[in-house]
Amino acid sequence: MDIAVLLSGGVDSSVVVHLLCEQGYRPSLFYIKIGKGDAGYTDCPAEEDMEIASAIARRYGLSLEVVDLHREYWDRVAAYAIDRVRRGFTPNPDVMCNKLIKFGCFEQQVGKDFDFTATGHYAATVRRQGKVWLGTALDRVKDQTDFLAQIDYLQISKLMFPLGGLMKREVRDIALKAKLPSARRRDSQGICFLGKIDYNGFVRRFLGEKEGRIVELETGKVLGVHRGYWFHTIGQRKGLGLGGGPWFVVRKDTEENVVYVSHGYDTEQQYGHGFRMRDFHFITENPWEGVKGEIPVTFKIRHTPEFARGRLVQEAAGCRIVSEERLQGIAPGQFGVVYDEASRLCIGSGEIGL
Repeated sequence: MDIAVLLSGGVDSSVVVHLLCEQGYRPSLFYIKIGKGDAGYTDCPAEEDMEIASAIARRYGLSLEVVDLHREYWDRVAAYAIDRVRRGFTPNPDVMCNKLIKFGCFEQQVGKDFDFTATGHYAATVRRQGKVWLGTALDRVKDQTDFLAQIDYLQISKLMFPLGGLMKREVRDIALKAKLPSARRRDSQGICFLGKIDYNGFVRRFLGEKEGRIVELETGKVLGVHRGYWFHTIGQRKGLGLGGGPWFVVRKDTEENVVYVSHGYDTEQQYGHGFRMRDFHFITENPWEGVKGEIPVTFKIRHTPEFARGRLVQEAAGCRIVSEERLQGIAPGQFGVVYDEASRLCIGSGEIGL
């Protein structure tokens, strides 16, 4: 098989290369460049990534090619994120980066010439009745299927996730025993390729600042000021600068630039039993095609190890989740990610609406 590996310079993708070579493959390595060192709000320079990626390539005698997708990333993913923030939503750039860049533009330009593309994501591919499904990883803490839930069938059918059956500690052990240059490197945090990012700095660059009021939802009392509703998200607890907490962001008025907060102990705005999703996207197929009524599922509304239980209701205007338990901080703009009852297959996702 001809296999392309997306190599980032981190320990996970380095171990992917090591495992494939141990299995007798000679993959071609690709580093996607988006120019993250030139923005001024990240402390993770691309040069360090490239040094490690080059060292891995030399170690195994493999080719390494840099694929410049800088313009595509900023035109598609960054533009999407800023548009959603401006409209008062909470975007998920990592989801769109996987869909549009790693498995979108890369596939169109490079991946199309290979049988498979392998990555260091903690996920799996599952074959059932001749079709490929996105499966959850053994390591539920590291599972990244929620970040992959917008890819389509053509994309999942060409992907390999060699780490899906490993725990993170096992991946570290493999890297240490193999003496890989990335073995002790910390996991990256933040927005996809941008590394450890000053998120407020990222938003400020595009939307600036505009002072507004922080208002207690129940009383209408002005508690303080903020620098722009776009710096805050539903469910947020930290960074408000208010005493007498805890305070939670429960609503945003984008027209008046007002952020509403509450102690959130028992308010409808802070907790909910369900949400609607726009443009729900089934990755492989709708496994409940023709089934009427509510279907039992598990789901996530943010990146956590836990899966919530509920029911998926398919409506003419889209899909709705009814949760068995109260959900805290349902943030419009994030993705509701739906799984089967056993939380083994990721079925698809939709953007949470207002």
